[in-house]
Amino acid sequence: MARRRQAVTIRHVAADVGVSLQTVSRVINNEPNVRPELKERVLEAINRLGYVPSIAAQRMSGSRSYLILALNDRDRTIADWRARQGTDWVDQMLLGGMLKCAEHGYRMIVELVDTHSDHVTRELLAAIAALQPDGIILTPPHSDNPQIVRCLDEQKIPFARIGSKARDAGMPILMDDEGAAATATRHLVDHGHRRIGFIAGAAEYNLSGWRVDGWKAAMTEAGLPTDGLLQAGDFTYASGESAAQALLALPEPPTAIIASSDQMALATLEVARRSGLAVPRDLSIISFDNTPMMQFTQPQLTAIDQPIAATASKAVELIIAAQKGDVLPDALTVIPASLVERGSVASARQTVRA
Repeated sequence: MARRRQAVTIRHVAADVGVSLQTVSRVINNEPNVRPELKERVLEAINRLGYVPSIAAQRMSGSRSYLILALNDRDRTIADWRARQGTDWVDQMLLGGMLKCAEHGYRMIVELVDTHSDHVTRELLAAIAALQPDGIILTPPHSDNPQIVRCLDEQKIPFARIGSKARDAGMPILMDDEGAAATATRHLVDHGHRRIGFIAGAAEYNLSGWRVDGWKAAMTEAGLPTDGLLQAGDFTYASGESAAQALLALPEPPTAIIASSDQMALATLEVARRSGLAVPRDLSIISFDNTPMMQFTQPQLTAIDQPIAATASKAVELIIAAQKGDVLPDALTVIPASLVERGSVASARQTVRA
């Protein structure tokens, strides 16, 4: 039987160059106080010997774990995975977060936590004890959960709060939900729409309210009414279906609808079809999220593209900067969203009510 090849370790590299383990570790972690010529020799040995740095080796340079923990909502994430309906929040978060971590020699791990659980603090402390992360990324609705925020603040762990405006603790990062909703509304106004309905997301997410605020602000700016044009949803298909039915049953229904999630936009598209309305001729639709499915509907749906990957990447940057003791930005970090135009919006002058 062939002998298993012995793995190259940090000790082999140190012995080859004739330096300490700590020196090799500092080179791996791109830390200062290593002479350029010595750094070059260590890197040459790493490449020649085929050494792949491990997290254990990286930890030798100090107290850092080189792990960043991202917390996502357990119930909603599992429900999305089981439904297999094309939601890709976690995928985009991993894309942005993992790539940025890799640039700095870090790893990212995702944990699912129930923000409503009475044991949320215990779950969080158990994860921290097991992983000893250098920082934590909170996603909505965890970002504004007072138990979670207070726990992390007490543990003195750098943490980024995606989808939060709070400045009491941690590093808040916004995807500009309010501005994105206003952009979507102005896009419809520019196409001549005057009655624009809005389907809000789940009330437990602060961003749902910010999107409503953006829609209202843009409607007011254009001198347009909002009375009766707002319907509550919870991001799910079923809630979008009910909301779209209510909006289209109005005595003077909207000529355009903005839905706060792709699932609710898909439901609106189906309700319009069942009602004999053609999109976009009879009804224009704009969605939030811009998950892949938006490209495969008939027509393809215009959508607000949430910068999830860019936001997760920025969260990693801020955590690493905090770990290094760098100066952090005083202003609230805002990652702008964009509008992806497809085929679900038409000029209101083309609208023919069924």
